[in-house]
Order: sequence, then C-alpha cells, then structure tokens
Amino acid sequence: MSDLFEKAAETIIEADRPAAEATAREALEAGISPAEIMSKGFVAGIAEVGERFESGELFLPELMMSAQAMEGAMSICNAALGEGVAAKKAHIVIGTVQGDVHDIGKAIVIAYLKANSYEVTDLGRDVPNESFLAKAKEHDAQVIGMSALLTTTMEEQKKLIKTLVESGEREKYKIVVGGAPATQRWADAIGADAYAEDASDGVKKIDALMDLG
Repeated sequence: MSDLFEKAAETIIEADRPAAEATAREALEAGISPAEIMSKGFVAGIAEVGERFESGELFLPELMMSAQAMEGAMSICNAALGEGVAAKKAHIVIGTVQGDVHDIGKAIVIAYLKANSYEVTDLGRDVPNESFLAKAKEHDAQVIGMSALLTTTMEEQKKLIKTLVESGEREKYKIVVGGAPATQRWADAIGADAYAEDASDGVKKIDALMDLG
C-alpha cells in the first residue's frame, strides 16, 4: 500500500492528471479507502507542491497543473465516497476573500477536509462577502472558511463577521480564518471561531467546533 501512496503523491508532484486519476482507481480497486488514499497519497503530494511553490522551486503554471491533477484524483475519490455509507460531518463553504487571488493553501485545506469526510463547496478566489453568505445559506452550511494571503485583504474576514453580527445571524455559522497574515490573535480580535494555521490544523479545529474532536 505504501507504494501506492508514494505513487499517488508523485502523480501530483509531476502534475500528471491522467496518472493521478488512474492511480486513484488502482488504489480503490486495491481496497484502500478514498479517505486514506487522499490523505496519505494525493494530499501529501499537493502539500509538497505547495512547499516547492513557496520556496520558488516551482512556478505558477506548474502549480496550476498540479492543482488540476489533484482535482482529477479528488473527483474519483469523491465519487467513491458518495457510494459509501459514511455520513458527512458538516458542510463547509470556503473561499479566498475579495481582492486576493492566492489559492494553493485553500486547495490543500479543501483536500484535507474532503479526505476527512467534510462536504466542501469551493467558492474560488476573489470572493465577495455577499457570495460567502449567499452560498452558506444556499448549502445550509455550518462553517464558513475564509482565506486571506495579504494584510490588505484580511480585513474582509472582519467585515463578514461584522455583517453577520449586525444581521443577527452570527450564531448560524462557525467562522474559520486562515492565510499567511492571519494569527490566533487576529481571529480573537475579530470574533472568529477559530484560526487554522495549516490544513491539518484546520481539520482539527473544525472537528473541535463540531464537537467531533
């Protein structure tokens, strides 16, 4: 099984979507659960890609190709999860805030969440607060995840919470913030429910918010 985990990670690092999809099918046929091949294989690969991008070893075109390979693998695994009996823990809407187009960190977080039985709606990048709220309501979400990679855009996280407070809807959602400039101190200051340092931490924090941790 370890060979398949390594193979899965390598398909993402090499940005080979057909190979990623084929490896996902191979792992499922071998009896590996969708969550396990995701977390131990594909997620490990996208995490490595993220580290290489941050260090300057990889560039944006390569990053996007790896993200597409990850998308292919996830589609296979998510389809298999849909056939199972395991219930989803909660529905999360997540996006990168308005004015910010960074999303590699968000992609890794989403992969971790899906691998841990969360239903996730990815709102994409440059998402207005109105869209966060509309989609959360549309999907009856329990959690809103907001990523900001710039100090100039992290204020959007504060604005969304303020809007919920003013509308009397703050208690409807758990708000989780993350991104390079975000900190626990910032989360406390704006009234967020949790700060996620990275993808793994995000899953642990949301598990705790849902009384699953």
